Amino acid sequence: MPSLGVTLNGLRLPNPFVIASGPPGTNVAVIARAFDEGWGAVVSKTACLDASRIVNVSPRYARLRAGVGGTSAGEIIGWENIELISDRPFADWLDDFKRLKDRYPDRVLIASITEGCVRDAWEEIVERTQATGVDALELNYSCPHGLPERGMGSAIGQDAELVGEVSKWVARVARVPVWAKLTPNITEISVPARAAIQSGCDGVCAINTILSIMGVDLETLRPEPTVEGMSTPGGYSGKATRPIALRMASQVARVLEIERTTSASPPRRFGPPILSAMGGIESGGDAAQFLLLGASCVQVCTGVMIHGYRLVHRLAAELEAFMARHGFTSIDQFRGRALGYLTSHSELVRIQSEARANSSSERPTVVVKSDAAWSGDRFVEQSSRLVS
Repeated sequence: MPSLGVTLNGLRLPNPFVIASGPPGTNVAVIARAFDEGWGAVVSKTACLDASRIVNVSPRYARLRAGVGGTSAGEIIGWENIELISDRPFADWLDDFKRLKDRYPDRVLIASITEGCVRDAWEEIVERTQATGVDALELNYSCPHGLPERGMGSAIGQDAELVGEVSKWVARVARVPVWAKLTPNITEISVPARAAIQSGCDGVCAINTILSIMGVDLETLRPEPTVEGMSTPGGYSGKATRPIALRMASQVARVLEIERTTSASPPRRFGPPILSAMGGIESGGDAAQFLLLGASCVQVCTGVMIHGYRLVHRLAAELEAFMARHGFTSIDQFRGRALGYLTSHSELVRIQSEARANSSSERPTVVVKSDAAWSGDRFVEQSSRLVS
């Protein structure tokens, strides 16, 4: 059987499937359930020093279905949330971390933490958290709603200089691997990714949720989710986000590839920087795509909220089947293999022109060779003929 084990910054995971920071990792009970079901690692819901600032509203989720007009009959393909980070006291989290490491000493527990742009606060939360014995830290630079108005979350992640500054503060006091979780709500994700790695982070997590409005109720005329008749943009996740996440994961992977090979990179205590990728993963095939684009592991949040913690068994079986089909015995054998097939559009034009010039065989007829060839009567057929 293929081996699903992976090593991240010296941490050995039995499989690459990680519970992402969010409701599935919100207290000791649910984290324990994840470990018992066999998840490779768990990232806790994000904690901060003063949880009294964190007040949630309800309802706070909205779902997009594949049914006609977004009807309730279709498959869930998108999920929006306006949920904040953990509202539990920081002292409770510290107790949870200690209890979990006592009960599961060989499992990987990653603490998600965040603060505003205050050096003393970041140093304090890092010192107190790592003292509990957690295996790594994930820095939340990416929550898209609620926190930015407090100068936290994506208010940091959208500014590469702040990402670099805060990462330096953390790296100076951290004694465990540190991962920066980045926001997709930015023009070019490679910029903050490079800032995080060059400032001492050992890995990058991408992506967090995409800022969105799920829809407008056509009966009440109110945006969703509706709270006392009002709403606010929230974070969009689920399988419909996967193409965006794959693109951004590949961009981060390119940055890490360069950082691993350049002589200018700072010395690293925990080995080469890693990519922990996420975004719409609900099957082993979904996970394989991120691994092929350079991820070292994958994180799942919305998938667990839809399918439950036993989802990991299906993910593992499907990934094993993919590996067996291609003759891979380890994830290292195919990690990043698809990256080399991404290039610029101008290069695609050159490659295809060269291939056609050197080919003696007839190629299938292409319905549309130029924009002048589009026909109103055959538009759908012509569109279909251009699909890969």
